[in-house]
Amino acid sequence: MKFTPEDQKFMLLALGLAKKAEGTTSPDPLVGAILVKDGEVISTGYHDKVATPHAETWAIKKAGKKAKGSTLYINLEPCCHYGNNPPCTTNIINAGIKKVVAAMQDPNPLVNGQGFKILKDAGIEVKQGLFEKEAQRLNEVFLKYITTGIPFIVIKVAATLDGKIVTAKGSSHWIAGPESLKQAHHLRNVYDAILVGINTVLNDDPTLNVRLVKKVKNPIRIVLDSYGKTPINSNILNTSIAPTIMAISKQCPAKKVRAFEKKGVEVIVVPAKNGKLDLKTLFRELGKRQITSILIEGGGEVNASILETGLADKVLFFIAPKIVGGREAKTAVEGTGIAKLTDAWQIHDMSVTKTGGDLLVEGYLYQSETRLKQ
Repeated sequence: MKFTPEDQKFMLLALGLAKKAEGTTSPDPLVGAILVKDGEVISTGYHDKVATPHAETWAIKKAGKKAKGSTLYINLEPCCHYGNNPPCTTNIINAGIKKVVAAMQDPNPLVNGQGFKILKDAGIEVKQGLFEKEAQRLNEVFLKYITTGIPFIVIKVAATLDGKIVTAKGSSHWIAGPESLKQAHHLRNVYDAILVGINTVLNDDPTLNVRLVKKVKNPIRIVLDSYGKTPINSNILNTSIAPTIMAISKQCPAKKVRAFEKKGVEVIVVPAKNGKLDLKTLFRELGKRQITSILIEGGGEVNASILETGLADKVLFFIAPKIVGGREAKTAVEGTGIAKLTDAWQIHDMSVTKTGGDLLVEGYLYQSETRLKQ
């Protein structure tokens, strides 16, 4: 399907609008809409928060009667079902829009091409596929969650050039520089939840809130704590800052469970083997709670457990220009590791950018859905 330079210009505007709501729309997708007539933008809109009007509805409302005969540029197929909002397809048809240019089809089973069909049946010209890959990256969280019910999992690491995250004496503050730290706090703004293991809680007593950038929200804090070792006075249990979920095993003392719950913490009992929680079960349970994305800020053991079970979707490694050394210094991924290089976890679509004096290595693991079904 052919697209004009004008099409490209307006779709890029729609993608940029959609990104403005990053961190505020979960579990909904990020969507931006541009209404164009005679080569000029007459109205714009983007989906800002859950249960507020969708992007195309905002744009149509602002345009009023001018919307008739216009072209709608949108990064995701318009919805055609009732949810928090009425079908956007109905609004588009009633507004007299003559053409819709969309970046991608919505994989939501309630839409999945039906929105396009309804528009075509109403006599509206529909073109799709413009900047599709960019649109998929923008809504990578939504695409994973809406098709699997499982959160999008991101492993975030700050490490030295030689792969260390803690010195042999236990020092880890601060490996990354100030720009990387700001970026890490931006990520807390974007993702629904942040997950750590019990060792991080015991060693650092973290708060895991947003501090270094303008706050959109504080993420839900999740702790892997099989035996309930988290001290009751820990910062992580202060639910006035943000909600907290403790993932425990049946071996956690009932007294400790009651103490957690008294603090306003949600407790999820997860099957465990040799003290290690079944992460597949945990992530499915978190998905049922409409947690669509999780940022992993744990240590090497937590990172290894997630990689070993095939649950990770994306990695973000902040590499500081420092060398620590030391046989006992912890690395970014511990566990048992792989035996052969041919079995190593492969990263694709990798990019490297500078964040202050550090490097940010970003990439994707080959999709984990197959392993999740096992």
